[in-house]
Amino acid sequence: MGKSISKAIGGLFSSKQEEARIVMIGLDSAGKTTVLYRLKLGEVVMTTPTIGFNVESVQYKNVNLAVWDLGGQEMVRPLWKHYYKHCKGIILVIDASDRNEQRLQEIRDELFRLAGEKDVKNAPVLILNNKKDVKGSMSTSEVTEALDLYELQNEYYIQNTCATMGTGLFDGMEWLVDSMNLK
Repeated sequence: MGKSISKAIGGLFSSKQEEARIVMIGLDSAGKTTVLYRLKLGEVVMTTPTIGFNVESVQYKNVNLAVWDLGGQEMVRPLWKHYYKHCKGIILVIDASDRNEQRLQEIRDELFRLAGEKDVKNAPVLILNNKKDVKGSMSTSEVTEALDLYELQNEYYIQNTCATMGTGLFDGMEWLVDSMNLK
């Protein structure tokens, strides 16, 4: 009896951090690795195309996020599904300056393929509309239309960002952490 009361009271004042696994996807050159290291280090680091993945622990508020930055080249994308297990949230990085219809169709197809996977069917999707500093970049409504987001079953949120400057990233992370089921 004493142990269970002690345990219950200890749980009220526990400083134990929540942990969550996040996958970050997007086509090649969208800025995924720049986003990852801006979140992790608060600065821009020199990056090279990711073949495979990068994984970093990112602290956001009281949550320790294991962020898996998955390479976006066409030959690597079939491997993405192997990283979805135990995933609590998804970050989709879009290059807002890339209006190429074929590439928009590719990322739409990848997003809906991901959303169809049982391991992430309830995971919230944070869409980072990156490279908003580039003149002529797509608006959130243009991205919504191009990707048919009204058809997406997962809860989603689009955040305009510029990873190199850090703008918008923490607003997006705020939404993602608040939307994840961490219990």
